[in-house]
Amino acid sequence: MGNVFVLDHPLIQHKLTYIRDKRTGTKEFRELVDEVAMLMAFEITRNLPVQEIDTDTPVTTAKTKVLAGKKIGLIPILRAGLGMVDGMLDLIPAAKVGHVGLYRDPETLTPHEYYIKLPSDIEERELIVIDPMLATGGSANDAIESLKKRGAKNIRLMCLIAAPEGVEVIKEAHPDVDIYLAALDEKLDEKGYIIPGLGDAGDRLFGTK
Repeated sequence: MGNVFVLDHPLIQHKLTYIRDKRTGTKEFRELVDEVAMLMAFEITRNLPVQEIDTDTPVTTAKTKVLAGKKIGLIPILRAGLGMVDGMLDLIPAAKVGHVGLYRDPETLTPHEYYIKLPSDIEERELIVIDPMLATGGSANDAIESLKKRGAKNIRLMCLIAAPEGVEVIKEAHPDVDIYLAALDEKLDEKGYIIPGLGDAGDRLFGTK
């Protein structure tokens, strides 16, 4: 069964408070999301395998470590997932970036795929699906399904905030996918918004209504 990790690092929690605050404007919101994404990337990559190589320092030859095994692929769910990519690339600049475009029907809340563009070698990569909000779980579930249909085998899901309902959907549908969160919130309201949440992440990132 996939594990759920709530990343309770003090810096993540501190910045998340200001992300939640309705008084935080678009510019500051965007910067904070960027910073939290970088901090989450640090935590999510903690167990990446390394291998030992010989490196010539100015003084001698040393046994040093570099990343080994699978390469990283970042897969933001459009559009809000874009707000977390740059912060992760600051830490993992060699990662390839794919995109999955989904929109949610406002009446039925079901997601529909309208765009997908992925690295050609996704079956060889550790993929991190990125979406700030895991609410009903519909969008993340569909994105993960799309990746698996195209050969992806190693997938993690990274979100700022999740509702328990969304977490259960992913755990049930994709027991092989670990979930990384900055916070696990209380519940969903009748409109599918996370409570207490942070509002609409896409609108707050891009200054739209």
